[in-house]
Amino acid sequence: MTTIVGLAGSLRAGSFNASLLRAAVAVAPEGTTVDAASIRGIPLYDADVEAESGIPDAVAALKDRIAAADGLLLVTPEYNNGIPGVFKNAIDWLSRPASDIGRVFGGKPVALMGATPGPGGTILAQAAWLPVLRTLGTQPWFGSRMYVSSAGHVFGPDGALIDDQVRARLTAFVAGFAEYTARLAR
Repeated sequence: MTTIVGLAGSLRAGSFNASLLRAAVAVAPEGTTVDAASIRGIPLYDADVEAESGIPDAVAALKDRIAAADGLLLVTPEYNNGIPGVFKNAIDWLSRPASDIGRVFGGKPVALMGATPGPGGTILAQAAWLPVLRTLGTQPWFGSRMYVSSAGHVFGPDGALIDDQVRARLTAFVAGFAEYTARLAR
């Protein structure tokens, strides 16, 4: 069984990226589990807090979950043509202390996807993540791209994926990443 932890990089209740992650959970191929995790509850990074209190419980639990998984799926919004601050903050906390980076991220297969109401489909945010992923020592998957633009027409009012073409692309994307992840896990 291949386990992939998925993180949506938005805190908004009606987040298109959280909807895209839920859709990825639903289309995961047999033998693969996409475990939807959350960045909610992760405080703003503060080195003084880390020095005085250590790693917050929400961060420690998520670090352990990612470390135990075979792969990591980052579902990124795009804010002002870049990485959302709240998502980058979560990854920054997850990389603390620096001595733990290898345990959590080292050699971990990672895929990027994202949804946006605009026409760009998070292409700039996904590109902006690449130096971060390189720094963390991950193994990014470049097998295909999953950009969802005009997300307001792709997801229904309840957040369900209603576009069959996007569902087909997502199914192929998740299957490809699952195959890559399983291959690296061997």
